[in-house]
Amino acid sequence: MHRTLGRTSLCDSPAVFLAAAGLCLALTGCRRAGSDEPDDGRLRVVCTTGPVADLARHVGGERVRVKALMGPGVDPHLYQALPADVARLNAADVVFYNGMHLEGRMADLLGRLGRRKPVFAVTDALRERHAERLRPLPGADGEFDPHVWFDVALWAACADFVAEKLSEVDPGHAAEYRRNAARYEAELHELDRWCREQLAAIPEEQRVLVTAHDAFGYFGAAYEVEVHGIQGMSTADEADLGSVNRLIDLLVTRRIQAVFVETSVSERNVRALVEACAARGHRIRIGGHLYSDAMGPADSPTGTYAGMVRHNVNTIIKALR
Repeated sequence: MHRTLGRTSLCDSPAVFLAAAGLCLALTGCRRAGSDEPDDGRLRVVCTTGPVADLARHVGGERVRVKALMGPGVDPHLYQALPADVARLNAADVVFYNGMHLEGRMADLLGRLGRRKPVFAVTDALRERHAERLRPLPGADGEFDPHVWFDVALWAACADFVAEKLSEVDPGHAAEYRRNAARYEAELHELDRWCREQLAAIPEEQRVLVTAHDAFGYFGAAYEVEVHGIQGMSTADEADLGSVNRLIDLLVTRRIQAVFVETSVSERNVRALVEACAARGHRIRIGGHLYSDAMGPADSPTGTYAGMVRHNVNTIIKALR
């Protein structure tokens, strides 16, 4: 039954109320409290970022209805929850987020929510099972770089964790969640092999990736690419002048041909880097847009995790090979 919250109902008469409720049911089906969607028996799963939502969709399959709070072009480091986000989180059956402080400004909200409903950081699986592959944050004891999805094989390890947590919430379909996770892991391991083969075609001395912020460290470690970011691992970090000057020296000295902008980060620093290299007599171009902390539009090839990864690899190859 549809409920009106926070205001006086227009249906003061019981007869009018029942008639209105019947019309509502006829048109839309029964809706759950706090949700604008029909109650079709599927789990309502809310995720913070696109890659996490993609993971939940593949593992949950037909048993879940997934919403991502952060869409294309959104920077999770700086994101603050909107009232509509809070409503979606409150209406969810289960919430998944990246963790490792990626959603820094939502930490308190997610912590409070976790005291009354299932809320899980998918990177907890990596802390428990693959800690040796995590990149420590400089100067932060026990904390790690949150951009784990750029190592495709490492991200695949999160699928089992999502299946476990969905099974805890919905034990009747646990076997289905495990099958979906195994199938998706196999797809991601195939994608991981493709990434290695494609990037190996770039001569090693040209395999240098310079981006707006240090989001591609896992990518570099997994696929033998030298990675440099103008800003730190969080876009909240300011670009350090000394580091920028060393980066300019590297680009000029090694005659690197291209740098890259990110869809969820301002292009300002990257364009300033290009201008600084030009002033030193080295022309460098912007090699294209990479998807870092956000995926592309839902109706585009980059609207899936695998599509985003393939786009990034193809863009890097085209610019650097």
